[in-house]
Amino acid sequence: MWINKNEVIKLSDNIRRIIDGQAIDLRNNREGVWGILRNDIHTLANLKNEQFDVLQNERDLMKDTLTNISHQIKTPLTSMMIMADLLEDAPADKQAEFLSNIRTGLTRLEWLASVLLKMAKLDAGVAEFSKESVTSDNLINLALEPLQILLDVKNQNIEITGNTDLVCDKRWTVEAITNVIKNASEFSPQGGIIKIESFTDPISNRISITDSGPGISANKISGLFRRFEGSRWDKGYGIGLPLALAIIRGQNGDIEAEGGGNGTGATFIIKFYKH
Repeated sequence: MWINKNEVIKLSDNIRRIIDGQAIDLRNNREGVWGILRNDIHTLANLKNEQFDVLQNERDLMKDTLTNISHQIKTPLTSMMIMADLLEDAPADKQAEFLSNIRTGLTRLEWLASVLLKMAKLDAGVAEFSKESVTSDNLINLALEPLQILLDVKNQNIEITGNTDLVCDKRWTVEAITNVIKNASEFSPQGGIIKIESFTDPISNRISITDSGPGISANKISGLFRRFEGSRWDKGYGIGLPLALAIIRGQNGDIEAEGGGNGTGATFIIKFYKH
């Protein structure tokens, strides 16, 4: 087959322009090897551009994530450094107050670092989920253990009903449930009740967690699971619920939020699909 030299030059020029990031359609409807070659080059160029877009989005996400992490860590560190500088010359009552605030800040930073490391594992795809049979009662009781001090300080009660069998990674699932219950505690009043119910339907096994707060408006529900922005708590980081969602979705599940309101608290339903 004879190919015009000018066509080859034009194709070569267009390929260079595509390499530079321009969007050019190389396809044509001509039969024969020349048409096939142009179409194949067009397909290859599209794959290259798609991969570039994916990498660019990942870089943007990483940049935003690092910016948010830096902000979340810098704020409490700055506060603690100021209190540490003032500690020596402060009166006794202020020293006690500063020390208490520094301990609280360090505890929050420790929790933040732990959560960020877990999220990094999930993002990198290196978190391994094992499967074992476990009851929802067992998971809930384990999830409540690290929250007992918080619940006692706020004089909050837990009401647990139902029990169901689950197949999941016990350690990771406990982490997810802990974060959802912690969220419920933070938005329940002093002396409030947190209701936890386990049940099953033809599609999934479920654990629902309902707080006794004022509920969530419908327009805010979607933002609850976006990192660093979905916290309803002014001192929150907005990463507990996104971490919980990533863990459950990594095990063929999902988390659904219901806003409540009018005297009903918000409900978060953890779902493990059966198939």
